[in-house]
Amino acid sequence: MLNSLRSIVQEVNAARDMKSALAIIVSRVKEEMKTQVCSVYLRDIKGDYVLMATDGLNADAVGKVRLAAGEGLVGRVVVREEPINLEHAEAHPSYQYFPETGEERYSSFLGVPIIHHRKVLGVLVVQQVEQRRFDEGEEAFLVTMSAQLAGVIAHAEATGGIVAPGAKATQAKFLGVSGASGIAIGEAVVLTPTADLRAVPYQACKDVDAEIAFFQRSLTAVRDDIKSLGEQLRARINREEQALFDAYLAMLDDASLAREVTDRIRKGASAPYAWSEVIIEHETIFNSMNDPYLRERATDVRDLGRRVLAYLQESNQKARVYPDKTILIGEELTASMLGEIPKEKLAGLVSVLGSSNSHVAILARAMDIPTVMGAVDLPYAQMDGRPVIVDGYKGAVYSDPSAQLRKHYKAIYLEEQALVKGLEALKNLPCETQDRYRLPLHVNTGLMADVVRSLERGAEGVGLYRTEVPFLLRDRFPSEEEQRGIYREQLEAFAPHSVTMRTLDIGGDKALPYFPIEEDNPFLGWRGIRVTLDHPEIFLAQIRAMIKASEGLDNLRILLPMITNIQEVDAAKALIQRVHKELLEEGFRVRKPQIGAMIEVPAAVYLAPELSRRVDFLSVGSNDLTQYLLAVDRNNAQVADLYQAFHPAVLRALQYIVYAAHDAGISVSICGELAGDPGAAILLMAMGFDVLSMNATNLPKVKSVIRGITFARAKTLLEEVMRMSNGDQIRDHIARELRDSGLNRLIRPVTSDSN
Repeated sequence: MLNSLRSIVQEVNAARDMKSALAIIVSRVKEEMKTQVCSVYLRDIKGDYVLMATDGLNADAVGKVRLAAGEGLVGRVVVREEPINLEHAEAHPSYQYFPETGEERYSSFLGVPIIHHRKVLGVLVVQQVEQRRFDEGEEAFLVTMSAQLAGVIAHAEATGGIVAPGAKATQAKFLGVSGASGIAIGEAVVLTPTADLRAVPYQACKDVDAEIAFFQRSLTAVRDDIKSLGEQLRARINREEQALFDAYLAMLDDASLAREVTDRIRKGASAPYAWSEVIIEHETIFNSMNDPYLRERATDVRDLGRRVLAYLQESNQKARVYPDKTILIGEELTASMLGEIPKEKLAGLVSVLGSSNSHVAILARAMDIPTVMGAVDLPYAQMDGRPVIVDGYKGAVYSDPSAQLRKHYKAIYLEEQALVKGLEALKNLPCETQDRYRLPLHVNTGLMADVVRSLERGAEGVGLYRTEVPFLLRDRFPSEEEQRGIYREQLEAFAPHSVTMRTLDIGGDKALPYFPIEEDNPFLGWRGIRVTLDHPEIFLAQIRAMIKASEGLDNLRILLPMITNIQEVDAAKALIQRVHKELLEEGFRVRKPQIGAMIEVPAAVYLAPELSRRVDFLSVGSNDLTQYLLAVDRNNAQVADLYQAFHPAVLRALQYIVYAAHDAGISVSICGELAGDPGAAILLMAMGFDVLSMNATNLPKVKSVIRGITFARAKTLLEEVMRMSNGDQIRDHIARELRDSGLNRLIRPVTSDSN
């Protein structure tokens, strides 16, 4: 069973479009279950379940037979959300006969739902002439198969049905996680790694004859390369190995291979896409063979395919013209890819892989480019040239948006631009309420690009400098002197205001390529202070660089991440004390910096009173604290709707932390997404947080909402929401308060597609 499942799923994943995938599913499941019929019904954009593929019923019925939920046996499977297994299907009260299918002779019926993210996307059905119930093993096989294939079939549902490459598509929505906030409307440009056969985006061919000639020139170039390589190695390899080059040349000379590619070019595909399709199909055929020697030839086919594809892509890339509003899309975008697009033309970014802490997301926030990461269901290879909307607030991507949706997002975009311009006047005004309560606003930084934007928007200091960013953007550990230079720039830029530098915080979703951490559960593993205390040589070098950089400025504060127990704080303080003493002995005139602990995990929340007696300040990391309290990975799109920053448990924990810090006579700040949310900022101020730290983009909005309310009203609002037990109810209550106060323009845009 497992071997059959694995084999079918591999074949389905290798298919280039949903039509091919469905054909593989019905034929292979029918074969494995030794039954007479296998069919797939999929939900269309109207909500009906349509026969989309069959092996056994009349092929003419495909696309014509449709049932509503609850209609017929298929519709009953949808409503029940569980299998229906019948030996006399025609005797069941829900049975509905469709003469065009020719199914009247089949008595046995087994239908199982295809469920993805709690939605029934379709029904997988097998039928048989013999009157019998399918046994438990057969039912288990079909249930397991539907679960395995649900993610693949979800692409069809996401695109509003089966859309062949190049065909006219309908509006579709894909979810990821926010990498950088904002709205971008533009045209998709897909960038893929060179010579990756499975990552070639579909592009239409504009001139068939020219494309075929280009393809033939590429074949000739590769043929010449292989001949030359064979001649160079003739004296160094034996006759059997030399035969490999002859085999490559034979494949390139195979007229049928070239004909398959040219046929697809004539049907409208570009040469790179047509070539990759043909090679993948041939590779799949070889992989499925039982003979080990023939199966090994799949590697040769793949190698040859990459060689030709490299020529095809190199020529195409040079001729690339980028649209004025480019939405850059890729399976895994990198910092270097951003450099390929002219700065003035780059409007938004979408990456299938990666998280909000990926290199490209960090750069996007610094460059103020709306970004969505982790859009795992996005069929990116088919997106090139299509109109796209990027919603960096909700982590959503819309392809082929309707005129209505486009108008909705255009209005939000223009409103945002006007709001940013209108808030510029607040730069030099204090952040204080109408009844004169003062609340300092700091910024989170990591790159020098953040500094300019932060100062332009009136930041009063740095609440969180992510020291791991310079580490992430290098291919080795930066030296102590290199670190000192980087830290000095930050400290000088904000002097005399304080700069809170967090010690190296790697692990989880922040991995250094030159210091890999391989773990099954990285978020509960070796990360933050755990790593640096286990490697004191890294920690000591960083602390030395920080304190040396602060000489003559004295505005450095050091923050310890991922604290879970008292011993970690004591050990880190001892090392910092040692460094300070050594630097004084070496003649540096440096002041010992304040030391703080980050509250990011539930253990630290309950240790807040004890921690407050050992450090100079506390700082809450709201993003991590929320995900650990709720057991929700904030970078996982599948559970993104469960990540609620306004969850009552989160708010109660935050209030407890403030009480603990103030009882010990120390200050407490908060950084993360919550601090940058205008509505949340009111609650955090009322709780008693001494400083809010956020991305520079959000600072003017937060300042505006604080200046538009009284501290007395904020306290009342906090009392009201703390009696509530539902996060959505709390968010709605705050939104109503902002509207009633005339501050609704500062609410995070309502960017759902309900419009």
